Amino acid sequence: MLKKSYKTYFLLSLVLIVWGLLGYEIIKTINPAEDNSPTLTTSEKFVPKTIKERDTFSITANYRDPFLGTITNENVAKKPKIKRVKKIEAPSKQVSYSGFITETNTGNKIFFITIGNQQHMMSLGEVQDSVKLISGNKETVKIRYGNVSKTIPLSE
Repeated sequence: MLKKSYKTYFLLSLVLIVWGLLGYEIIKTINPAEDNSPTLTTSEKFVPKTIKERDTFSITANYRDPFLGTITNENVAKKPKIKRVKKIEAPSKQVSYSGFITETNTGNKIFFITIGNQQHMMSLGEVQDSVKLISGNKETVKIRYGNVSKTIPLSE
């Protein structure tokens, strides 16, 4: 029995020490002692930062009414008018199609095209005097000169 009482007294004193330290910390926090730390004295003046103006935006609700299925006039944005610019056509060249031959070993077609007064042998995709051969068969060829595409029939 004596042994039990020593343990009890030891644990009781340990609990009192823990509660005492806890109470001391609480009192120290509530009533702080005078602060003897030196205060900072600076000669610099406080200069606030300049505030930048915020970028603003607005949302336009230009969508159809989900219940009525209509678009109100105030929600419809006006489309700017587009001015039509007349295309300046380049002067056309005198082009004629004389015929074609097929290479026996590769099967490529070579077309005889006369541009101006000069005859050229052209294959598909080739460009001569700014005239590009796009496609062709035994009756017609399709060429592009500048932005204009033309189909030229076989001349005899």
